[in-house]
Amino acid sequence: MQRTAQYWLVLTQLTHRDASAVGTVMALQFATQFLLLPWTGYAADAFNQRKLLMLTQGSMGVLALLLGILTVTHAVALWHVYAFAFIFGCGSALDAPVRQTFVTELVDDRDLPNAIALNSTSFNAGRMIGPAVAGVVIAALGTGWAFVSNGISFAAVLLSLAFLRAGELHTRPRMERRKGSFGEGLRYVWSRHDLRAVMIMLFLIGTFGLNFAIFISTMAVKVFHTDARGFGFLDSIMAIGTLGGALLRAARGRPSFRSLMIGALLFGIGCGLAAIAPNYWLFAAALVIIGVAALSFLNGTNALMQLDTEPSMRGRVMALRIAVALGGTPVGAPIVGWAAQQFGPRWALAFGAAAGIASALVALYALVRHRIEAAPA
Repeated sequence: MQRTAQYWLVLTQLTHRDASAVGTVMALQFATQFLLLPWTGYAADAFNQRKLLMLTQGSMGVLALLLGILTVTHAVALWHVYAFAFIFGCGSALDAPVRQTFVTELVDDRDLPNAIALNSTSFNAGRMIGPAVAGVVIAALGTGWAFVSNGISFAAVLLSLAFLRAGELHTRPRMERRKGSFGEGLRYVWSRHDLRAVMIMLFLIGTFGLNFAIFISTMAVKVFHTDARGFGFLDSIMAIGTLGGALLRAARGRPSFRSLMIGALLFGIGCGLAAIAPNYWLFAAALVIIGVAALSFLNGTNALMQLDTEPSMRGRVMALRIAVALGGTPVGAPIVGWAAQQFGPRWALAFGAAAGIASALVALYALVRHRIEAAPA
């Protein structure tokens, strides 16, 4: 609901359908993944994860409420959205690696791939419902009430964390607090050929492919001329695909490079089909394909990196993963937003198609190299 309302507010109320402004909001929100990278992974490895989650989730709930109040009272300006996007991004940057690695405290390593996939399924069940509800709320009550509703919803998150039986968690030894921990994590990832290839794939798709807010909003408004309900429906349609991808990933065993390659290739094909879709419903069908591929790929990289990483390094490795996957948005979102503004939304989707195909080629190269190195001399 938060993101749907935020992008709709910028696109239709604070600007005259300016896709570049939406790209700027995305860039500000996700730039923090890189800016705070030296501290986010360290925090996930060094501090009590449950308490840290309560802090980050609570702060994001307050920010959502404040933006809602500004919007409801008609006091909101574009610079407010920019500022809130950046501050919200700071909380999200700290929250994301903790939230993902906290799964390892809930289950043991044997159940980790399935737990990661089920965690994503739960997340995307809400993501499937949220945009559709946001569309209805925006149309019936106004954009501000979508922010207010989101802010109130964080109370349930905080209660859930408070009621966890802390004594039954699979707590891991926390890392020693020392200087140079970020550099240690960076060297660890770069020394591993498999992790390095995954990072390159994530950078390509994260920078030029995961700009769904720009793709969907501009196609909905500029190409298909739909209203808030139609925009929210498209977001929910793609979320159905992501839910399907999460369930597909949960039903399978340990991820492999081959599955990552297939997911990346399917993502590129889905973006290509969306770019040439002649009508609203065929575009919606292409979004389902994109959703399945994106979640299958992202969940696969998540599980593969967590399972193949030493427990004491997981927080820093996951912070790097999230920074690469989302931190490329400040680079890609303005470029994709500019392309959508200057040449049309269909050309913006071409970036996603190219990113998916290029990522699949990286996976293919990694597979071929592994087979050559594993072959007997």
